[in-house]
Amino acid sequence: MNTKWAGLCFMALALPLAQANQVSPITKVLQLLSDMQTKIIAEGEAAHTIYVEFAEMCEERSKNLQFEIKTGNGEVAELKAAIDEETALAASLDTKVEELTESIATDEADLEAATKIRAKESADFMAEEKELSEVIDALQRAIGILEREMAKHGASMMQIRNAGSLAKTLQLLVEASSLTSADAKGIAALVQTQQGSDDTETGAPDPAVYKGQSGGIIDTLGDLLEKAEGQLAELRNKETAALHEFQMLKQSLDDKIKYETKELAEAKTGIAASNEKKATAEGDLEMTTKNLNEDVEALSDLHHECLSKAQDYEAETKSRGEELTAIATAKKTIQETTGGAADLSYGFSQVSLLQRSQSGGLKVVRFLRELAQNKHFPALAQLSMRMDAAIRTSDDPFAKVKGLIQDMIERLEKEAEADATEKAYCDKELAETKAKKDAKTTEIKKLSTKIDQMTSRSAQLKGEVAELEKGLSALAKAQAEMDKMRLEEKEEYTKAKGEMEAGIKGVQLALKVLREYYAKGDKAHSADEGGGSGIIGLLEVVESDFSKGLIEMTSTEEAAQAAYDQETKENEIEKTTKEQDIKYKSEEATGLDKATAEATS
Repeated sequence: MNTKWAGLCFMALALPLAQANQVSPITKVLQLLSDMQTKIIAEGEAAHTIYVEFAEMCEERSKNLQFEIKTGNGEVAELKAAIDEETALAASLDTKVEELTESIATDEADLEAATKIRAKESADFMAEEKELSEVIDALQRAIGILEREMAKHGASMMQIRNAGSLAKTLQLLVEASSLTSADAKGIAALVQTQQGSDDTETGAPDPAVYKGQSGGIIDTLGDLLEKAEGQLAELRNKETAALHEFQMLKQSLDDKIKYETKELAEAKTGIAASNEKKATAEGDLEMTTKNLNEDVEALSDLHHECLSKAQDYEAETKSRGEELTAIATAKKTIQETTGGAADLSYGFSQVSLLQRSQSGGLKVVRFLRELAQNKHFPALAQLSMRMDAAIRTSDDPFAKVKGLIQDMIERLEKEAEADATEKAYCDKELAETKAKKDAKTTEIKKLSTKIDQMTSRSAQLKGEVAELEKGLSALAKAQAEMDKMRLEEKEEYTKAKGEMEAGIKGVQLALKVLREYYAKGDKAHSADEGGGSGIIGLLEVVESDFSKGLIEMTSTEEAAQAAYDQETKENEIEKTTKEQDIKYKSEEATGLDKATAEATS
């Protein structure tokens, strides 16, 4: 049986101790974070270089546009002044044209009116001149007729002398066919005109003046002829004066119209020239204003673009700084909180508690502990505790465990030999006792047989007591070692648990920082989403490893504590049992020795 357990120990020891050759995930995360920091800083420097070049372009372009705008404003002001000047000139010329046009129209109207008046005056003059000429001619003929008739002293003359008035005389002359009716009417009209004039001045003459005078009618006609000729001369003089005055007025108006027409033409030419200059200036103003507006708009767009770029650059720099802060915070948190947990989970310089809990060595320890508990082998339990201590403290746990197993095997072999010798001895004694019992059945009541039996039983009991005391000593030593190992395991677990919990908390904090940053949708720069997601994924694996390790570590601790408690309880039972056996066997041996002494005596 002991050889079988030794073989099981060697088989369990053959399980490999887990070793990792790859890089720790924590180390990989820190390396990735450092790489991201380097990449982001390089991107920031490149963005700064581009922005500086862009800012210089903005400044240079702004200066050029401002100069062009200043020049354009000057040109616009000059063109507007020229347009205003030409507009004012054209307005003044328009006013002048209106005034000249009105003046020419007035002059032409005056000339036309004067011409019409002159024509009427001329027509009136011609009619009056004709009428006076006919009257004068009639008077001359009447006077001639009267003078001829007077020279003849005929009947006609007598009728004329007896006429008594000029009217009757003229009637007689008409009847005598010496004058026409028209001539008579003309002379009568002249007489009436004359009488009207005389009546106005001296009063009407008495008709008797013409009676009894031989030449009164001829004289009267002569006076009328003289007056008619005077009227005709006066009429002609007035006509000459009026004609001269009209000609002078006409010449004056013609000259004035000619001069005003020339000025009007010049004013219209000036207006056309001014309008042409104005149109040219307006065209230039429109083009200059268009160019100016384009420059102003270009400057506004430039300012907007440059300001937008500056804001974008500032936002990118701030966002990039936030990403670096998030990465630095995560990196610092991981470095400060996960060292112990990383060593426990991924350490390579020594086997961590978690790895030892998963290693082949501790699997052997657990196997031996479970086997010792199930089969109630104290020696096997002591071996499992010694192996656990060796694995935890030795650089080469397998060598130490091999030695412990070898010692265990040797001790088990010795105990097996002792057990075999004791059994052979017991079998022999039993055989001898049986033989003696068979041989000396008749002498069973004899004292010698009883003494021999008591002596043999006493020796046997004393040997058993010695073996029990030896077992109690070994049990106490094993319990002490187990107590020390459990205390060390507890302390190491408490420390490791704190490190694992700190590591988990640190990883969770780093994940929170990175998730919150990369979850934001308003990042102003092209954040390394892929790198961040990779690191977050790796940290989630680390968090899972740490959490799983903490659970397994806790489970291992709880199992170790339960095994310790069970082993301690079993040791106490075994100790009590051995102590009771020693007590009862010692009492029995003492009683046998006393009885043997009494029987011998």
